[in-house]
This record gives sequence, C-alpha cells and structure tokens, in this order.
Amino acid sequence: MNDTRDTAPGIRIRPGGPADAPAVLDLLDAAVAWMNARGNTEQWGTVPYSRTPGGVARVERYTTENALYVAESDGVPVGALVLDSGPSPRLPVPPAGEPERYVRLLVTDRRHAGRGIGAALLARAAEETRRAGVRLLRVDCWAGGDGALVAYYVRNGFTPTDRFRSGTWPGQVLARRLG
Repeated sequence: MNDTRDTAPGIRIRPGGPADAPAVLDLLDAAVAWMNARGNTEQWGTVPYSRTPGGVARVERYTTENALYVAESDGVPVGALVLDSGPSPRLPVPPAGEPERYVRLLVTDRRHAGRGIGAALLARAAEETRRAGVRLLRVDCWAGGDGALVAYYVRNGFTPTDRFRSGTWPGQVLARRLG
C-alpha cells in the first residue's frame, strides 16, 4: 500500500516526521489567530501555540512518539493529525477499557476550509486504526461555544460519550466503532 495517496480532491496525506514540526506549529499558530479573530479566545487561548509553555516540545514529541499524518496541497502542508494509543495523560479522560487509537491533534489550514481536509485526515486515522486490528477510535475536543466542534466530529462518524473539564475548559470525548 502506498503511504502517500490522494484523498480529497487535490489533497495528499503522507506520514509525517520530525522535519514536519515547524509546519505543524505554523498550522497551530494560524488556527489560534483564526479562532481569536472570530472571538474564540477560550479554546486554545490567545498566545500563538509556538510561544505557549511546552508547545514546541509537545509538537516535537508528536513527530517522534506518535503517528503524525500531514495533508498537503501542491506539496504545502494544509493539515495534520496525530494518532496515539490513548488520550493525553494531562486530561481527565476516562479510559476506554479496550485497545484504542486516539486522535490527539487535528488541525487544518482555514484558508482551505471546505475542501474536506479534516474529514480526509479522520478517514486516514480510521484506516490506520483498522490496519492495527483495533476497533475503537476516540477523540476529545473543546465542547464550549456553540458546540460546532462536537457537531463536526459527529458528522464524521463519531458519537459523544463522556464530558469532562480540564480547569475551566469544557471537553467532550467522542468514539467511533470501526467494523
């Protein structure tokens, strides 16, 4: 099987690595700026991700300790997904009680919104989960605001399971059973 393939029109997804850390940080910084411009300062705060304490180190760990997938358009990164064997130990997420794969990060370039980049990355996560012989894919997300992010994951085949709080940050765990 080819590790780099077309998914959404004009989008290719490939495995990532340490050399992709700067691109992932750029995507995260742009996402924070986009959210802030829309009045959302609660989800990821107001400081660019690359300048948050531990932000750079976290992304570098994602590229070496987890499975990173990068979506590209014309060779330019337009999205990234990090797949792990479980949730962040920093969050009060209930254990799955069975083997799982966990989406630790999903970020896309908002300048390419509507092209199906996030959905293509989630489809790749489901494919990789099945390939590993695992039947449960989970994700957590910010459950504040108007609930649009939770609704996005529902549209992509996930079902809300557990709610949690991390300080004042409201979170939602969602699960997708794979056949």
